This record gives sequence, structure tokens and C-alpha cells, in this order.
Amino acid sequence: MQGLFIQYICLILIILGLVMIANKLRLAYPIVLVLGGLALSFIAQFSNIIINPELVFLMFLSPLLYEAAWQVSWKEFRKWRGLIIGFAFPIVILTSCAIAVVSSAIIPGFTLALGFLLGGIISPPDAVSATTIMRQVNVPKSLVSIVEGER
Repeated sequence: MQGLFIQYICLILIILGLVMIANKLRLAYPIVLVLGGLALSFIAQFSNIIINPELVFLMFLSPLLYEAAWQVSWKEFRKWRGLIIGFAFPIVILTSCAIAVVSSAIIPGFTLALGFLLGGIISPPDAVSATTIMRQVNVPKSLVSIVEGER
């Protein structure tokens, strides 16, 4: 149990270090965190860590979405609501279908049902990452409002 606690502490320190590196290099921190997580996945010491999904949902996702909701411009949201609705449903459904077909064709033994499950997981945009990256690269405010509204 103590070894697992030390691993969690190490992960938190690595995450903090990656965020500081991203800020120093003036990169969007979600990109650096994804690359860092990919690199950590190849390290055997961190391969046995299991995080309860309910814990992630209750402790991490809610505060992130709550904080991101305060940044939404409701005036821009109302202005672009038609386009937001157009992206929120058809694009996600189209992306899920494309991922299902491609993954079932490429991965041996991967059924179409598993492909749709995978597509449903990865097709919606990440609410916090998309906003952070778009603000970092100075995208026009109208486009940021559309993406924020879609989530």
C-alpha cells in the first residue's frame, strides 16, 4: 500500500513538472501532459496503477468542467447556437462511425460493436484541453465560443 502511495506522489510531481515545463516553453499544457503520459506508459513502474473511474468523475472532471463553464461567453454562445448544435451531434456521430469502421478493419478481432464503443469514447472533444489549446494559439473568439459550446 505504501509503494502505491509513493507512486501516486511521484505521478503528481511529474504532472506538476510537466505543467511547469509547458508554461516555461509557452506550450499548451494538455499537449505536454498527453506526451508525458504516453512516455510514462512505457515505464514498468507505472504500469500497475489503477484509478477508479468514479473517482476521476467525482473528484477531477466536475471541477474542471465547472471552471471551464465560467469562461463561456453566453452572448457568443447564443449567437453561434445553430452551428454549435450542428457540430455537437452530427460531427460526433460521424466521427464515431468512422472510428468504428476503421478500427474494426485494422485491428484483428476487433468487432464493429467495440469500434462504436471506442468511437464514442474518443470522438467528443475534451472540454478543457480544446479551450486551453485554442486560447494558447490565439484562435478567434468566435471559434473558441463554438468549441466551448459544443462540449
